[in-house]
Amino acid sequence: MTIFQIIAILVTLAATFSYLNYRLLKLPTTIGLMLISLTFSLILMSLDFFGFELQEKSTQILDNIDFSQTLMQGMLSFLLFAGALHVNLSNLIEHKWTIAILATIGVGISTFLIGALMYLGLSWIGLSLSPIYCFILGAIVSPTDPIAVLALLKQAGIPSSLKTKIVGESLFNDGVGVVIFLVLYKMMASQQSFDPAHIGLLLFEEVIGGILLGLSLGGLTFWLLRTVNNYQLEILLTLSLVTGGYALASSLHVSGPLAIVAAGVLIGNHGRHLAMSESTRQHLDTFWELVDEILNAILFVLIGLEVLNLTVQSQYVFSALLAIPIVLVARFFSVGFPLTLLRLKKSFSPHVVKILTWGGLRGGISIALALSLPMGQKRDLILIITYAIVIFSILVQGLTIPYLLKKTIVQEHNP
Repeated sequence: MTIFQIIAILVTLAATFSYLNYRLLKLPTTIGLMLISLTFSLILMSLDFFGFELQEKSTQILDNIDFSQTLMQGMLSFLLFAGALHVNLSNLIEHKWTIAILATIGVGISTFLIGALMYLGLSWIGLSLSPIYCFILGAIVSPTDPIAVLALLKQAGIPSSLKTKIVGESLFNDGVGVVIFLVLYKMMASQQSFDPAHIGLLLFEEVIGGILLGLSLGGLTFWLLRTVNNYQLEILLTLSLVTGGYALASSLHVSGPLAIVAAGVLIGNHGRHLAMSESTRQHLDTFWELVDEILNAILFVLIGLEVLNLTVQSQYVFSALLAIPIVLVARFFSVGFPLTLLRLKKSFSPHVVKILTWGGLRGGISIALALSLPMGQKRDLILIITYAIVIFSILVQGLTIPYLLKKTIVQEHNP
């Protein structure tokens, strides 16, 4: 099957499912698309009992799509840039320490807690998974997914300060989470012993290097934008920033996601106001909004269809059900502990911990990282657990977070 045929199938499914959601379900787009895709996958699986053998044919199509590469080396840079364009830099700077601590220390705490608790929990139900794999699982599911979070917040009424914390954390902690995953994966693959100094150096190079590269490339693009007044060329320049910047980050072994986020924030603030005409701003926003919506639709359709490729065993299902509360508990402590310390110097909403805990959605990035692991039973187990967490996160947390926001915000204004 050719690449064009695969793209044609995915775009057709995304358009069809989007239409069904718009006309019938009327859910937030990401939630509705994934729910319809899951239902579609389950129907294909059930039709196999009647001899249609549609699941096998569908699986063959999915086998031609490397989900991990498609997202991590394809869609992700575009989606992150589109999201970062609309982040208010002054608000980001105002909450910089909260966001930085949640995106670094918070992810580290969550990775450790999930790894330790999953090792104990899996041993209790009779499944063997080495500690390093448990911590890799922790790194996979600890970061909140900016794509899922941004898509949901578009349709949720939320105070700007809280929105900045949620969006800022999700944009930066996925880059940190990917770096932690890569460090642990390299340790597992090379069977190296735990070396805090080496790990700290790798984290510094990936994180700081990615941000500095993004700011440098964003600054260069900003200068180029100021020298022209042609919206077609200016959009093309932002496209080259996203594609070329991400590819350069990968070749330099620094964080591509963080580089694109840093560049997107710079262009979305200084570039938008100091280097673009009103006409260019409108065309740029329209273009990147369309890119965001189309790729989001395809991504969440893919997430729903990936269930066809899962190897399901009863013990795996039980371990997945065990993992969901563990991840929520780890998220609660990884958010609550840093914010408790920060409360000594600044005030927060009394409900900020519960909102950040329940609003910490996982998405395609977690699945992509799990799929990048080497084939085998350990990968199958981690993939099932990750998939269950993502499904619960988007369908259950995603559907109920607007009610939590409404309730807590009303309580805050009417004590």
